[in-house]
Amino acid sequence: MGEVVMQSTPAPNATAMLPSPDEYEISPAALKALLDDDSAPDIRLVDCREEEEFAICRIDGAELIPLSVFGELGPKRLVSADDERPIVVYCHHGMRSMSATIFLRNKGRTDVWSLAGGIELWSKDIDPSVPRY
Repeated sequence: MGEVVMQSTPAPNATAMLPSPDEYEISPAALKALLDDDSAPDIRLVDCREEEEFAICRIDGAELIPLSVFGELGPKRLVSADDERPIVVYCHHGMRSMSATIFLRNKGRTDVWSLAGGIELWSKDIDPSVPRY
């Protein structure tokens, strides 16, 4: 008699998971999977570039909190707010958003990640309709 082999199948949309709180970045592909997956948690997208950059391009649904005022507005709008959605912060290349992510984590918010490569990598890898500058 032949041996029965049970194969486990991955859960639907298994790739659409938030990174571990030990990680500080999320890849553009992982963010796209989360945004496209109706069963994934809603993500709060925060653009920490300046207004002039935000006017050039943005990821749909993002709210602007420029890094120049992040120290003042970030804690009010992102730490002590009633909105408990996980946060992904992005900038042009990922450096400013990493600073904002570390700032929020130091304020007690653990469910926040920086978009690796910023909107530049998002445009290159995910959505070429987003203008590059």
